[in-house]
Amino acid sequence: MKLSLGGSLKLAFRPWVEGMENIPFEGPAILASNHLSFSDSFFLPAVLDRKVTFIAKDEYFTTPGIKGRLTAAFFKGVGQLPVDRSGSRGAGEAAIKSGVEVLERGELFGIYPEGTRSPDGRLYRGKPGGLARVALASGAPVIPVAMIDTEKIQPPGQVVPKLMRPGIRIGKPLEFARYQGMEHDRFVLRAVTDEVMYEIMRLSGQEYVDIYATAAKRQLADAAKKRAEAAKRAGASGAAPASPGSGAAPAPPDAGSGADPSGAERAKKGGGEAAA
Repeated sequence: MKLSLGGSLKLAFRPWVEGMENIPFEGPAILASNHLSFSDSFFLPAVLDRKVTFIAKDEYFTTPGIKGRLTAAFFKGVGQLPVDRSGSRGAGEAAIKSGVEVLERGELFGIYPEGTRSPDGRLYRGKPGGLARVALASGAPVIPVAMIDTEKIQPPGQVVPKLMRPGIRIGKPLEFARYQGMEHDRFVLRAVTDEVMYEIMRLSGQEYVDIYATAAKRQLADAAKKRAEAAKRAGASGAAPASPGSGAAPAPPDAGSGADPSGAERAKKGGGEAAA
């Protein structure tokens, strides 16, 4: 299925790639990428000769019915591993275990340090618990990857994908042997994560926002809810609803926006900051 899907994607969308020489011919490596679209996990494997394994939420593999079975078969065919997200730390621990197992087999493991898709195309703070722990536990090099314009192919709510050329930039491998055996030190985890996020920012050219993408999504949802409630109250009272630009900001706070990932420069010197 990978060959069929990969060939179809390359033929239809003709993705361009820079830095292919940074992918090793053999041996374990972690591909750490920004996350703009659900299709990121399809385009990156499509352009590589080696298999890349990503993790996916368990619901994609356990939904009942014909549609559920077809969905499960599709995700298994493109190299996705199911992760049970139950429990407060279930997803993180399961992702780490799955990642280490993939790397121990000498394969490529793909991960999104932001933890979720960007809500607005900007690059958000990386979560230190997954990427850094897998890197330090396995000793595998981390290869930063930047997906370009994949969010424009099929924005939320759009049924038919737009035929356009997305891009993929692959950076040079990063080694963290200097932190070996320190995977439980939160300052080290933050330093490793920030160093990787800095390279992703440099490759992608994205604006950096020093909050987690999950927090940004909550803020956007809260703002949309407040606007809807205001419009409902205005309708009930017969008054004209407020204009979209009044009252609530449409984007997350810009505190830290445009700056380097927190601690990135210090990370290169072996420092770091406390995890949030």
